[in-house]
Amino acid sequence: MTTSTSNAPTSPLFATDYRIYINHTDAGGIVYHANHLVFFENCRRDWFTKLGLNGYFLHDDDGQIQHFVVSQIDLKYRKAILLDEIIEVQIDKVELKPASIIFYQSIHRGLSAQEETQNPNAKSLDTLLSSAKIVIACVQNQAKPESSPSTDAHSSSLATTTNNSPIRPIRVPKKLQEVIQQAVSTHNKTQ
Repeated sequence: MTTSTSNAPTSPLFATDYRIYINHTDAGGIVYHANHLVFFENCRRDWFTKLGLNGYFLHDDDGQIQHFVVSQIDLKYRKAILLDEIIEVQIDKVELKPASIIFYQSIHRGLSAQEETQNPNAKSLDTLLSSAKIVIACVQNQAKPESSPSTDAHSSSLATTTNNSPIRPIRVPKKLQEVIQQAVSTHNKTQ
């Protein structure tokens, strides 16, 4: 099942602004390449929060933890993002698959209110800084971490946190599918 916005230029499904701080940049004041992924991740999390979803961790009726892992990224860098800029990170389109969600996202240079006022065509300027197709897969933990018997409380705590629980792919939960479909449908009606 595919749920998406149309291919015509439209407003994004979701957009949010972020300010660029020194910790996002390299020594030259340019955003470090991996931080593009951080901004995309933060945008998806903010959208899920806006939709009333608890981020990426869901619990099924049996108490099993279901969550998402990134399984594929296709990222295109277009222009540098600079220190002290404000960027707009967007979710442009979403596709729901049985066990994954595909996000098409972009980062744009933000325009100040003064720039928009001085130039009525400012919105049409090429502000695209990077774009990505990001596939997140839905998975479920198969075992709960167990602590090993130990007389030392610190060792027991460490054993609990280092036990790797196997995970397996699962279908995207129906409730999550419905919430995303509703958001996309509502967005498309306003276009």
